Amino acid sequence: MSKASNAGRTAGEGRAGAYLKRLMWPLIVLAALLIVNIAVTGFDFIVPDVHDDRLSGAFVNILRRAAPLLLIALGMTLVIATKGIDLSVGAVYAIGAAIACQYLAGRDQSAVGAVAAAVALALAIAALIGAWNGTMVAHFGVQPIVATLILMIAGRGIAQLITGGQIPTVADSSPFVELGRGAIATVPVPIWIGAAVFAALVLLTRTTALGMLLESVGGNPEASRLAGIRSKGITVLAYLIAGTCAGLAGLIGAANLGSADANNGGLWIELDAILAVVIGGTALMGGRFFLLGTTVGVVIIGTLEVTIINVGLSSQWQFTAKAIVVFIVAMLQSPEFRAWILRPFRPRAAEPAPTDPDPEKALAK
Repeated sequence: MSKASNAGRTAGEGRAGAYLKRLMWPLIVLAALLIVNIAVTGFDFIVPDVHDDRLSGAFVNILRRAAPLLLIALGMTLVIATKGIDLSVGAVYAIGAAIACQYLAGRDQSAVGAVAAAVALALAIAALIGAWNGTMVAHFGVQPIVATLILMIAGRGIAQLITGGQIPTVADSSPFVELGRGAIATVPVPIWIGAAVFAALVLLTRTTALGMLLESVGGNPEASRLAGIRSKGITVLAYLIAGTCAGLAGLIGAANLGSADANNGGLWIELDAILAVVIGGTALMGGRFFLLGTTVGVVIIGTLEVTIINVGLSSQWQFTAKAIVVFIVAMLQSPEFRAWILRPFRPRAAEPAPTDPDPEKALAK
């Protein structure tokens, strides 16, 4: 075997080890939450069942309901990798849902062509919004938090203008609702969509140069520019993907409810997405990102919300519990914190023998 292949294999094993190390603490937290739920409700919590030709059960429902958050968190991960942030994803969620439902409101909702057009239009507008956010950041030099905060504030107003201040509904017989309620091979459609987007982004960022370019732009923008990387185009692409994922999440949410609520659809989902990214081990300072870790973070948040109910706490504990979990995971992922905790249990080094301060006496000896 050649030296190059050995070096490549060693590098691959090193990356895999680093990924497992970063994923260890989130998985421990997730396992702890699952154990608590099993202790309270029994093994039925994680054992799925099949009803009406579809998987059901507490954990399956968590994954199904968490699919929109997963889509938004995956897009947010790419944006954060460029040293940015996107606070507008919740508003884009509402806009995508409003466009699709309002388009179908005046048409034959049972027609597959009308549903496909509604979905395509919503995704195209969401992608344009994401590209506009990226353009403001990359080409106009607006701070990411300011550029996306503008749309976060105005986006729901735009969604209300689209719907005329009403809540458009979609009939249960429409194929559109299958995006949120349907099942393929007994697995709920939202889970399939989340898995497909995750796989597509992993392939896009780990089998092409895009992942390296994102990390380069986020890690050191100036060095990337000097190396000839078109950092502005990479930044716009990251925000475009985030906008598209948010629009798709809005479609799933609207399909599940059969309506679009511009005021409450996707409300504060951007905060949960950021929490999931942080729990998953992606640094908010940009650079290296971890899509699998983000996925685990999403599952932790979804499981935590159910755990609060199962142990008998009120829903008002949700925000506090999320903050506590993020704090615990962040501390466990910190090498300095772990070293500080383990310091009292480490053996002390032997003290060196005392030396004579007088060199003449030392020579006389």
